[in-house]
Amino acid sequence: MSDCLFCKIIDGSIPSDKVYEDDDIFAFHDIHPKAPTHVLVIPKIHIPTLADVENPDLLGTLMSKVNHIANDVLKLEAGYRIVINVREGGGQEVFHLHVHILGGKKLPF
Repeated sequence: MSDCLFCKIIDGSIPSDKVYEDDDIFAFHDIHPKAPTHVLVIPKIHIPTLADVENPDLLGTLMSKVNHIANDVLKLEAGYRIVINVREGGGQEVFHLHVHILGGKKLPF
């Protein structure tokens, strides 16, 4: 989608601090981190929100990659939190499905 911030990050027209990329997924550091480690993991296809996912296999792939990135790439051995905000009322600000990986310290509930 041409006006989507995350689509522009995927295509390289907006720079990012990339952590991971493969054929399906792109991950990068959040520019306003809420924890010492704060990475966003996004599918390369544009899906506005979790509520818009029609292919359940996509969620399996996405969560598998989140696990790989958190454990093998970021080395968050003490643990981490994942967050998916859905729609404006749920705190979503960029309308491209994304998973926040938060870690690097003990996180308050």
